Amino acid sequence: MAGRRAVLRAAAGACTLALGGCTRPGAGPLRFWGMGREGEVVGQLLTDFQREHPEVSVRVEQLPWTAAHEKLLTAFAGDATPDLAQLGNTWIAEFAALNALEPLQPWLERDGGISRSDYFDGIWRTNEIDGTLVGVPWYVDTRLLFYRRDLFERAGVPAMPDNWAGFTAALDALQRAGTPHPLLLPVQEFEPLLAFALQSDDALLRDGGRFGNFRSAGFRRALAFYMERFARGHAPTISGGDIANLWQEFGRGTFACFISGPWNIGELDRRLPAALRGSWATAPLPGPGGPGASTAGGSSLVVFRRSRRQADAMKLLSFLSRPEVQLRFHALTGDMPPRRSAWARAPLASDARARAFATQLERAKPSPAVPEWERIAQEMQLVATRAVAERWSIEQATTVLDARVDAFLAKRRWMLERAARSGSA
Repeated sequence: MAGRRAVLRAAAGACTLALGGCTRPGAGPLRFWGMGREGEVVGQLLTDFQREHPEVSVRVEQLPWTAAHEKLLTAFAGDATPDLAQLGNTWIAEFAALNALEPLQPWLERDGGISRSDYFDGIWRTNEIDGTLVGVPWYVDTRLLFYRRDLFERAGVPAMPDNWAGFTAALDALQRAGTPHPLLLPVQEFEPLLAFALQSDDALLRDGGRFGNFRSAGFRRALAFYMERFARGHAPTISGGDIANLWQEFGRGTFACFISGPWNIGELDRRLPAALRGSWATAPLPGPGGPGASTAGGSSLVVFRRSRRQADAMKLLSFLSRPEVQLRFHALTGDMPPRRSAWARAPLASDARARAFATQLERAKPSPAVPEWERIAQEMQLVATRAVAERWSIEQATTVLDARVDAFLAKRRWMLERAARSGSA
């Protein structure tokens, strides 16, 4: 067995499995884990990196999103984490809590090529856990409105309103003009309700993430706005699976608007008939009293504490963070860059549909940075869906939600209390 391990170590240091030339003797290739489509194409960006850094070879390992989280946890438990990885923003807090991630601010101060001021603030803050920077945004995602401009204009709405009252009036006008359910709002998707909730100044969790705060005035107002869309018939009570073809039904005018992310720009261009390609547009979400906030999603680049190649990992992280490289990445994937300077360049600078995302990203807000957040977000939507179906009161829905979330956070409270006692001992 010992001899076999020696052979495997030698093979891992060879050039056959790595992108680029041989690295320093005994160092082995830099291990980069990428997920989904991003993991499939990132290798196409590395020719220039290899030219600049011939001493660093890179082995890209592509993981499907469905298996990535479990594999990362298994790798952490087995002391086999990669040097550098793509990490979904909602996973950052979990791996930071495990003390798996290297703090990056000291590295960035030495590098000088990555400036926080060039990043959308809400996206950057998803990588700051208890004041420590543990990731750098790689690509960003947020939600806004896709809408049939021609149908809105036909209903007497020349521009998308920027507040809830105006948006409600616009949906009423669309109903009168012949679109019975003008807004598609699938009941299993938590992102629209989360976006409405983030438009409040009230935090979704309280006391340092120890308890739910869903009975706050801000969330109650967001939930009421969400539920009213179904009560007034603006949105049908259906799931996304009940729509056979989103783009076809949008083209038919079955609904006039829906809330989604940047990938649908390309999908609509590809799937709508040529005659309809100029009929739709994008717009930032309306808010309670003016332009509204939205979600801060996407993926970040992280360096693992156990990596013995942190300096080389930071070289690759810095390269992938360059605006010109991010634009090449956008061309390959459709993912939106997190740096404002990339948005100031072609082709994004001249793309009106993409510019709405840049506007929305300036108002993106991070979700609570707790490891339990994904479970909480799903529970939020489950409760909201039941409240819509069974016509619960806002009081009933928020009381149930707070109770369930408090139960999810019980272990977190215990750990924080134990840490506080240990610190005071």
